[in-house]
Amino acid sequence: MSDLVRPRKGRVIAGVCAGLAHRFGWSVFLVRLLAVILMVFAGLPLWVYLVLWILIPAEKRR
Repeated sequence: MSDLVRPRKGRVIAGVCAGLAHRFGWSVFLVRLLAVILMVFAGLPLWVYLVLWILIPAEKRR
């Protein structure tokens, strides 16, 4: 497991799903798919996504 950061490469919107996938060793595609499905059917993950966008730091430039 790595640190929880929003990566600079591989982002689609803000990098939240990519950051979570890299942190927990999951497939980025599956995390994005799950997020979209939950946003369509539950609505709540949109707010969770926005909060995580604010709270998770962006990856530092090297």
